[in-house]
Amino acid sequence: MKSVPEQLALIRRGIHQIVPEDELVKKLERSLKTGKPLRVKYGIDPTGIDVHLGHTVPLRKLKVFQELGHQAVLIIGNYTALVGDPSGRDETRPRLDEKQVDANALDYLKQISKIIDTSRSEVTHNGDWFSKFNFLKVLNLTSKITVQRMLERDEFTNRRAKGTPIYLHECLYPLMQGWDSVEVKADVELGGSEQLFSLMVARDLQVDEGQEPQICLTLPILRGLDGQKKMGKSLGNYIGVADKPQDMLDKTMSIPDTIMQEWFTLLTDRSPEEIAGLVDSSRGNPRDAKLTLGKDIVSFYYGPQAAEDAAAEWLKRFSRREDPTDIVEFTVPANELTDGSILVSKLLVLLGWAKSNNEARRAIEGGGVNVGPEKVKIGDPKATIQLSDGLIIRLGSRKIAKLRV
Repeated sequence: MKSVPEQLALIRRGIHQIVPEDELVKKLERSLKTGKPLRVKYGIDPTGIDVHLGHTVPLRKLKVFQELGHQAVLIIGNYTALVGDPSGRDETRPRLDEKQVDANALDYLKQISKIIDTSRSEVTHNGDWFSKFNFLKVLNLTSKITVQRMLERDEFTNRRAKGTPIYLHECLYPLMQGWDSVEVKADVELGGSEQLFSLMVARDLQVDEGQEPQICLTLPILRGLDGQKKMGKSLGNYIGVADKPQDMLDKTMSIPDTIMQEWFTLLTDRSPEEIAGLVDSSRGNPRDAKLTLGKDIVSFYYGPQAAEDAAAEWLKRFSRREDPTDIVEFTVPANELTDGSILVSKLLVLLGWAKSNNEARRAIEGGGVNVGPEKVKIGDPKATIQLSDGLIIRLGSRKIAKLRV
C-alpha cells in the first residue's frame, strides 16, 4: 500500500472538499499501520436507465480508493430513488414507482463495471434494509434531526423564500442516505458538492449508533453538454457510459471550450500540467485539445483503437466535410413517387427529419438540404428530385441518408 502522502495526493486530485481532512489522515495512517482497508461508500440512485459521465466523477474517485487497496462499497439506492434526492434542486423531483426503479436498476451494475471492478466491490441495495423498516423505526429515524436543521439546506431555504413547495417525503432523503452509512459502516463517503448536507447527517447517525463517523469527500458537479447546467438525464445534456464510441466522441466535440479543463480534470487521468498545456489556446488549437479529450473518454470505455477510429470518423465528417463511413439507408415507398420523383419537402417528412411539410419547407429555405456526391443545394421548397438507388441526401451536418428505391 502506498504511503499516506502518496495516497492523499491521488485522493485530493479534482476534489471539492474533504470534511474533516485531519480525520481522513488519521484513518489512512491507521489503515496503513494495521493493514485494514477503509470502507469507501458511494450510493447511486437508479432514477433513469443510463449511468452518465456525471455519475462517473465520484465513481472514478472510488476506483482510485480501490486501486489504493481500500474496500469499495457501492449502494444501489432503489429505495432512496423512490424519494428523490432534493440536493441541488429548486423543485420537487417527480416521484418514481417501484416498477420504474427496478427496471432502471437492471443494467446499472453492468454500466458501473465499466468504471470500477464490481467483482472486488461490496454491492448492495438499500431496499435490503429499508423494506424491513416498520413505522416505529421510521419515527426513531426522523427523531434524529430537527426541522430547523433540515431547513438550513440551501435548496430548502431558497424554495421556502420563493414559496416553492417542500414536501415532507423529501426531508427523509438525507436521513435515508445517512442510514445507509450506518448499515455499511462507512469510513468515507463520496458524493457531489451539493450533497454535503446528507453526508454530514450520516456522521451524526453513526455517532448515535456508536460508530466512528465517516469522512465526507465531495467532488465538483460536472456540467453537461450545454456547458452550463449540471449533467443530467432530465435535461438531456449528458453522455451515457453505454453510448457508442462515435456518439461519445461526437457529443464531446460539441461542448463549449470553456469547460474543457473541467472535463479533462474530472474525466481523465492527465496531470494538471498536461491539462494546462492542452487547454492553453495560445499554444494550440482548441479543436485538437477537444479531440484529445474525446479520445481520452472513449479510450477509457472502449480502448485506444475505438478512440482513434471515432476521431478519424469525426475528422472525415466535420473537418473534411466528407460523408460518414456508415450511412443510414432508407427505402422510399413506391407509392410516394410520381414518375420516379418526389417532393423534397415530402421526403424530409418521410425520413423523419421534419414533423410537417411546413417544417420541411423552412429547412429547405434555410439552405440546409443538399443531394448527391456534388452536394447540390436545394433551396426551393417546391423542388422535386429524381430518385436513383443509392442517392445521398443531407440536412445540415448531422442528418444524412442513402436512399433506396
